[in-house]
Amino acid sequence: MKILIITYYWPPAGGSGVQRWLRFAKYLQDFGITPVIYTIDNPDYALVDNSLKNEVPENVEVLKYPIWEPNNILSFLKSKEKQTSAGFLNPNPSFFEKKLQYIRANYFIPDARKFWIKPSVKFLSKYLKNNEIDVIISTGPPHSLHLIAEQLQKKLKIKWIADFRDPWTDIDYFHQLPLTEKSKIKHKELEHEVLQNADAILVVGKTMKEKFKPFSKNIHVITNGFDDVDFGSILNLDKKFTFTHIGLMNADRNPKLLWKVFADLIKEDAQFEADLQINLIGKVSPEVIQDLKTLGLLNQVKLTDYLPHNEVLQHQNSAQILLLAVNNVPSSKGIITGKIFEYLLARRPILAIAPTDGDLAEIINTTNSGVVVGFSDEENLKKSILKYYQNFKEGSLNIESKNIDQFHRKNLTKQLVEVLNSLSK
Repeated sequence: MKILIITYYWPPAGGSGVQRWLRFAKYLQDFGITPVIYTIDNPDYALVDNSLKNEVPENVEVLKYPIWEPNNILSFLKSKEKQTSAGFLNPNPSFFEKKLQYIRANYFIPDARKFWIKPSVKFLSKYLKNNEIDVIISTGPPHSLHLIAEQLQKKLKIKWIADFRDPWTDIDYFHQLPLTEKSKIKHKELEHEVLQNADAILVVGKTMKEKFKPFSKNIHVITNGFDDVDFGSILNLDKKFTFTHIGLMNADRNPKLLWKVFADLIKEDAQFEADLQINLIGKVSPEVIQDLKTLGLLNQVKLTDYLPHNEVLQHQNSAQILLLAVNNVPSSKGIITGKIFEYLLARRPILAIAPTDGDLAEIINTTNSGVVVGFSDEENLKKSILKYYQNFKEGSLNIESKNIDQFHRKNLTKQLVEVLNSLSK
């Protein structure tokens, strides 16, 4: 079987968006499936990780076609500073910035990559007529890529799988966009159209599956996961009582309650103040920094900009505690941050501030990999931290996780192969 994967994110793209299909491409060949990648030819990614180029399988065919992105023009008009994600929309925009946000939100639906649809359909139609492909897979966001696959499906009668790494209208920052009612309706119409027309739907969590059920009868949960890592030598744990967070931390993901509890514990115990270190690796919003400053925690904070993936893994493995902060938004129950699976691989205790009845909590609880505390549960948060701290002082801060092999990328690829095979019957 030969499949075409349409993805915007591909090395040298950094961040979590590239990992899912880079790893699937690696393992699909073990199951007798040949992947062909279609991606952009002139990337201007917000996050770049050149080390990931070395992880692209040598024998994988990669097709590329240029993309015109109006975001580049709009960002230039706004400022020379590159925006890393919609999650970092300026909460206090100027009049001019408000106009740009309005244009982005209402004139580029489903997203600013919509101008890649027409030329991609033309380019891929020619390729598909000359090359035998059994299934097309589109992965979003950006969700414009689903519209490329949809047109190819209709035009050439090829099976199509739409993969949702994140929700569409339920994504965490959707509520921040200055959308008109007409634009909201358009988004929902396109989302429902994709769900109804794709031959199969892939999602990363149960909550998303439940929300999509009214529109598709062929939905499969295939989570993100982790891959094997060779660190070359035994990594030593941090000497301090470290809480390490990997990835973007925007205003919605700002764990205000955690910072308050840390500040209270510092007032109560001078030794706790001396031992505590908060490692924030990745882009952090000004609101988070301001809250840390207001509570007098900056001396405990170590800020590190984006790091290559292999270096990130080393920080995860040396952390005393791995911190997960889920966005406090209406769709929070369905949020499963990609980093959770590599946190599992690190086998260090996880402290997650998230809905206790959400998809993320189910993963942490079933793997016995840490503690999940609700957004406003100050009492349990403080108890959990103090328990971890006592174990740290005793030299016994460890975790006995279980059942994590189900999230190995090769096992997840096996699930994908079953979906692919079902379409060929």
